[in-house]
Amino acid sequence: MSVWGAVAGGFIGTLVLTTALSAASELGLTRMDLPFLLGTIVSSDRSRAKALGYAMHFAIGLLFALVYLGIFAAIGHSGWLLGGLFGLVHGLFAGTALVTVLLPVIHPRMGTPFSAAADRPLLEAPGFMMLNYGRRTPLATILAHIAYGTIVGGFISLAS
Repeated sequence: MSVWGAVAGGFIGTLVLTTALSAASELGLTRMDLPFLLGTIVSSDRSRAKALGYAMHFAIGLLFALVYLGIFAAIGHSGWLLGGLFGLVHGLFAGTALVTVLLPVIHPRMGTPFSAAADRPLLEAPGFMMLNYGRRTPLATILAHIAYGTIVGGFISLAS
């Protein structure tokens, strides 16, 4: 197991995850735009927010790959299948605790059940499993994260 395997897997995995979610959005399977959602944390300019969001998402993807590496090292095993399982857990975490609890706390432009758009312009809160962005959003999100985990796990095991 090596850091370089994790970095390579994290980069390619994030590229696949981001592309899959963008494709799902463009195909009308979801209204979620993850780079925009992340970028609007730091900028209210829509174009700048999207560019910053892509950079943030890739940085986060690399960090998560290093977390995967740490867990693989701790349990003494890595691989495509185990990575896919981690991706499933990662996707479930992203769709539940991350977007419903943690993100609204730090996102200055995101609505919550306790705020109203009449008070100030807000992004729609994603809701549980991001269902507010479409009924197929959970499926697209989970599958993309499984792909990410599979790629990260595979690269880490190949670099061993």
